[in-house]
Amino acid sequence: RWMHDLLLRLFPICRSLAGPGNCRTLDILRETVDMERLEIPSGAEIFDWTVPEEWTPRAAHITGPNGKIYADFAANNLHLVSHSEPVEVELDRDELLEHIYSLPDQPDLIPYVSRYYKRDWGFCMTEQQKRSLPEGRYKVLVDADLEPGNMSIGEAFLPGDSKREILISTYICHPSMANDNLSGVVTAAGLYSLMKGRGSRRLSYRFLFLPETIGSIAWLAANRKIVKTRTEACLVLSSIGNDAPFTYKASRNGATDLDRIATRAIAGRGVRVEFTPVTGSDERQFCSPGFDLPAGLLCRSYPGTFPFYHTSGDTPDRTPPHVLQESLEVLRAICLGVEANTIGYRRTDPYCEPMLSKRRLYNTVSIRKGVDFDRSKDPRTALMWVLNQCDGKTPLVAIAEKSELDILALADVAERAAEAGVLARFSRLKT
Repeated sequence: RWMHDLLLRLFPICRSLAGPGNCRTLDILRETVDMERLEIPSGAEIFDWTVPEEWTPRAAHITGPNGKIYADFAANNLHLVSHSEPVEVELDRDELLEHIYSLPDQPDLIPYVSRYYKRDWGFCMTEQQKRSLPEGRYKVLVDADLEPGNMSIGEAFLPGDSKREILISTYICHPSMANDNLSGVVTAAGLYSLMKGRGSRRLSYRFLFLPETIGSIAWLAANRKIVKTRTEACLVLSSIGNDAPFTYKASRNGATDLDRIATRAIAGRGVRVEFTPVTGSDERQFCSPGFDLPAGLLCRSYPGTFPFYHTSGDTPDRTPPHVLQESLEVLRAICLGVEANTIGYRRTDPYCEPMLSKRRLYNTVSIRKGVDFDRSKDPRTALMWVLNQCDGKTPLVAIAEKSELDILALADVAERAAEAGVLARFSRLKT
C-alpha cells in the first residue's frame, strides 16, 4: 500500500531527461531512500552521447478559432511533446497538424512522445480530438525553458559483508505513466527498505534512479574502471506494475548465475526471454560489449507489449498494490538467491550418506507417507539433495535446477547441515 501511495504522489510530476520534475521526484524518494544526487552538466560528452539541456515546462495549449482550448498541458502533461522548445505562434490547421501526434488504433488515448535531441515543438491528443479540430487559425503557446543545466541521477548504497554488489537500476524520466515506469521506481524503493532493515547482507546493494539510456550511459562512464570488478548481479526494473505474468530478459551471456537464479524465481509465474539489443531498457547498456555485466531485465509485460504502453491509459488504477507486492516479493527472492549462491558447500566426509538422526537433522521415527504426499515440500528432500550435490564444485543454483527446488529452501537446509558439521562453507565470490 505505501508503495502505491508513493506512486500516486509521483504520478502527476512531469519528468524528462533533465529538469525540475526529475529533481522533485528524487527529493520525494529521498524520504525513503538515503541517496546522493549526482549532477552531470548539459553538453557533457559521454562516450558517443551528449547530455541534453534542462527542460522546464510551465504551460502549453492550443487555442482554436472558436476560442476553445485543446491539448492543455495543465490537464495532462502528456499533451506536450517532451523537450518541446518554447513557441508562441499562429498558424492554419494544416500547418498545426504537422505538429500533432495521435494514435489512430487507440483513438481514446493520448500518446507519450519525446524529442530530446532535436529542437522543435509538438502536441499530443487523442485521435478523436485531432479529427474534431475545425478549419481556421490556431494560436499555439509553449511556455517553457530549454537551456543548459544538469541531468540528475539518484544513487543509494547499502554496504554488506562483501564489496561485491547487487546493482538495481530503474528510470525516472517518463512523465505521468504508472506501469512504465513508476512501478519500477517504487519497487526499487521497496527493496531498499527491505534490505536496509535486514540484520546482515552478504552482498552490498547499489540503487540507481536515473533517466533511461543517457542516465545509465553517464553512470557507467563515471564508474567504468570499477563497475565490472564489483558487480555480482545487475537487475533493471521496467514495467513491473501490471498484472501480466513476469518476464525475465536474460543477460548478453545468457548463462550467468543471475540468469539461472531469476529463471528459477519466476518458474510457474512467468517466462524467460533471451537477450536482444533491439528492445528492452538499460540492460542493453549494462550488457554492452565493453562492460558485459551479468545484467538482466525484470518486468511483467515486456516493454512495448502492455496495451497502454506510452499512453494516457497507463494510470495508477492499472498498477494496484497487490501487484506491486508480488513484484517486490519476486525481486527480493532473486536478490536473496544471488546472496545464497555466493556461498559454496562441501561435504566434510564425502563417503555415503551421513547419519542424520544423531545430528538432529532427521526424525528418529520413520513412518510411511501417504500416496498424495508432496515430497518436494518435505525438508528432508532438500537436505538429501544438498548432501549429495555439495561437492565443493556445484553451486546452489545448479542444485536448484537439478532438483527443481527453491534455492532459498536449499540454502536454509545447507546452513543447518553446516551448523551440524556435515557440510563446510566457503565463499564463491571473486576477489
